[in-house]
Amino acid sequence: MKTDKIKEQFAKVALPMSAEIKDFIKENGHHVIGQYTIEQVYSGMKGMIGMVTETSKLDPEEGIRFRGYSIPELQDKLPKAHGDSEPLPEGIFYLMLMGQLPTEDDAMNVSIAWARRSNVPKHVFDMLDALPVNTHPMTQFSMAVMALQTESVFAAAYRKGLNKKEYWDPMYEDVMNLIARLPRIAAYIYRRVYKNNVHIEPDPKLDWAANFAHMLGYDNYDMKRMMRLYLTIHADHEGGNVSAHTTHLVGSALSDPYLSFAAGMNGLAGPLHGLANQEVVRWILDLRDYYGGAAPTKEQIHDYVMKTMEEGKVVPGYGHAVLRKTDPRFTAQMDFASKYMPDDENCRIVKMVYEVVPPILEGFKKIKNPWPNVDAHSGAFLIHYGLVEYDFYTVLFGESRIRCTFFIIVGSCTWSSS
Repeated sequence: MKTDKIKEQFAKVALPMSAEIKDFIKENGHHVIGQYTIEQVYSGMKGMIGMVTETSKLDPEEGIRFRGYSIPELQDKLPKAHGDSEPLPEGIFYLMLMGQLPTEDDAMNVSIAWARRSNVPKHVFDMLDALPVNTHPMTQFSMAVMALQTESVFAAAYRKGLNKKEYWDPMYEDVMNLIARLPRIAAYIYRRVYKNNVHIEPDPKLDWAANFAHMLGYDNYDMKRMMRLYLTIHADHEGGNVSAHTTHLVGSALSDPYLSFAAGMNGLAGPLHGLANQEVVRWILDLRDYYGGAAPTKEQIHDYVMKTMEEGKVVPGYGHAVLRKTDPRFTAQMDFASKYMPDDENCRIVKMVYEVVPPILEGFKKIKNPWPNVDAHSGAFLIHYGLVEYDFYTVLFGESRIRCTFFIIVGSCTWSSS
């Protein structure tokens, strides 16, 4: 077997971390770090610190940072595909895994490692083919991850007997294999449901995001560029959201990454989490239909927002449990749209909604954040490039969020030192 450079680098960074964490807990474990209220308990642990996540920080006023870097900084500093302006998702993976910015060679090594691990067993496709074709794509996605669990290196090693100091090693193998295989699975689901079950073989010469776009059936370069941005900005979101928290929680039981990630995806599928991106698209399409299909005016958007609120519904894509400003990921998408699709009508509507909605929501005392989150824009991107099947959008979100599973490896390093 070829030497895994990424694994070697990770071991040098992560293994000493377990001793540091153990010492830190020993010295500081008695400190009280906060108090919480009954309202917080009943409201889904909002504002409660439940875990430490070093890879990203969601500051209420500054927005999200990955290892300290803002999204604009990452767009500038991370390696890019030849001729592209957007960062490679392999780069942000390396940054979160190692804690330092990657070189082009580092990002390329990640890409090569994933390509080498990307073969999906036939029984996974057989299982998907046995499902009704109208099964929601997220249901199929979660079931496919569970079907892959037969390949778990950690489960097999644990069954044979494994020193707890070595937990991280098979966990690493599982996580890397899962990340590598998911684009093929997600693309298979998409082509099965929406493209008459006609599938496209992967191209190992392409980077992770470009190959995913290719297998979906979109080979124009702009779509690949957009997919690189999409998969980068959705990569991580601290530890308090439903999907990340669930993945970490299940992983803390030493459930392998397949079991842990599938659990997280079942949380992501909820309308108050990952499903919100497709709800945004539906709302915008309903808005247009309400006014006869034409692009609405700001006044019409205002009236439709009020109608939505009066019906006891929320404006999807607006508000956030933590953020108290416009989500920087929304801004990154809006900037991308201004640069590469300035005449797109849906993107213009998204921008008008952004100008109209916050002042309305600020008038409601119970609404703490009237600003758009990441979901408010992503659907307009995808429609522009032809991916109009919005029931599939949450699978794309899940494909992005897979990289949160590698924290299970770090966790296993910590557990093994206890």
